[in-house]
Amino acid sequence: MRILALAVVLAALMGSAWSADKDELAFWKENLPKGLVDAKGNAVTVDQLKGKIVGIYFSAHWCPPCKVFTPKLVEFRDKNAKEFEVVFVSSDHTEKEQQGYMAEAKMQWPAVKWRAEEGNALMKKYKVTGIPKLVILAPDGTTLSENGRGDVTSNPDTCLDGWKKAASK
Repeated sequence: MRILALAVVLAALMGSAWSADKDELAFWKENLPKGLVDAKGNAVTVDQLKGKIVGIYFSAHWCPPCKVFTPKLVEFRDKNAKEFEVVFVSSDHTEKEQQGYMAEAKMQWPAVKWRAEEGNALMKKYKVTGIPKLVILAPDGTTLSENGRGDVTSNPDTCLDGWKKAASK
């Protein structure tokens, strides 16, 4: 009984940062249980999302509006990579097309494995009816904006600050 009480006291002393980290990882592991892949299809962990604002980017190489927006998103993400990450959910026809699009567009962020059920679940969860769509999430997975595309296009110099402010509430 004393050991349990000591564990509870120690957990309380560790503060809310410890709890927040645990919650962040739980959200990503629940929604992306098989992890992510890079542009070559190699497995990567969700750990790189920890503590960051995350944009889930629904797109495809064959989509003309996507080809216009993707370079803007690449520039925005690269400029803000310490605080912002993107997860790509592809609507490409093949895995090779997904990998080619990621390489050609210089997407240095991870993707949900092509045609994985996690990608379909995310599309359903965020009611994706057209692409490109960029959904912005707080580090704990709370939705901050379902119009990330508009935010990045209209306010690239200030939208990240707005998202961070909304995430801290």
